[in-house]
Amino acid sequence: MLLLKKEEIKKVFSMHDAIEADKECYKAFSEGKFDVPLRAVINGSAGNFLFMPAYNEEMKAAGLKIVNIMPGNPAKGLPASIGQVLLIDGETGVVKAMMDGTYITALRTAAASGAAFDLFGRKDAKIGAMIGTGSQAMCQLEAMLSGRNLKEVRVAARNFEKTKAFAEQARAELGHYGADIIPVEDTNAAVDGADLITLVTVSGTPVCSAEYFKPGAVISAVGAYTYDMQELDPAVFDKCGKIFFDSETAVLSESGDILRPLDEGTLSKDQFTGDIGDYILGKIPGRESDDEIIVFENVGIGALDLYTAQKVYDKATEAGIGLTWE
Repeated sequence: MLLLKKEEIKKVFSMHDAIEADKECYKAFSEGKFDVPLRAVINGSAGNFLFMPAYNEEMKAAGLKIVNIMPGNPAKGLPASIGQVLLIDGETGVVKAMMDGTYITALRTAAASGAAFDLFGRKDAKIGAMIGTGSQAMCQLEAMLSGRNLKEVRVAARNFEKTKAFAEQARAELGHYGADIIPVEDTNAAVDGADLITLVTVSGTPVCSAEYFKPGAVISAVGAYTYDMQELDPAVFDKCGKIFFDSETAVLSESGDILRPLDEGTLSKDQFTGDIGDYILGKIPGRESDDEIIVFENVGIGALDLYTAQKVYDKATEAGIGLTWE
């Protein structure tokens, strides 16, 4: 079994690699090539335990991600989201690799936003905005910067001191992209006039007002993976032209961003556009005007973990990276 740490994964697998892998995976997912049961969630006293299996017969591979959301972890010096990914030989059942699931989760989730920005973002996009500075935020920021040649990205979160520290770290790690990373205290000010917007929080209430979303913006809503979470202002559904999902089935099983407006009658399924993989296959339209606001609701599917893990494994074995545990 090959053991891969975050640093080793980063050596062989870039954000660009991850975005292209997500696009390929979404296409295969919409073609019905994955068996992906809905994730099992155990609600514990300290947090949530999530188990995400997937299988692809064509790849001859299966995978299981164990990811745990522990709100108290940052106070202990640990990420709020933590876990491991197992890559399994689909013909023998042998576990071929175990890799840092915290980083794989952040990478493939961010790459999903990057794919949406690349596929639906206006070509002249120059301003980005991100709400949230948690464990997935740095990858999300890099994915946004990979999607378009941005002039600036505004970052906002509940704690402005942490926001400023995050922006300073981001300038050091992602300065080569050439964008100015600006900490902003007010979330509405952050998204006002932005072309690309990422919401990556665990908030139970909308984190900014839809009235500040400019015509032509793409919003990737990442954080609401339970009914009780709702970071996206439902007023956006009266303004947007398209609503895409990573998986409509997965979204309708858990995301408060979509389920709560449906229950409240402020959103109708008739407004759904469909899965991003169906767009890649040419089955549904994408952006049809420069002024069209597009929402991408991204709850995460096990297919992405399996596909990313297989791509990482292939590159790592080719490069001789990682620790082999007999």
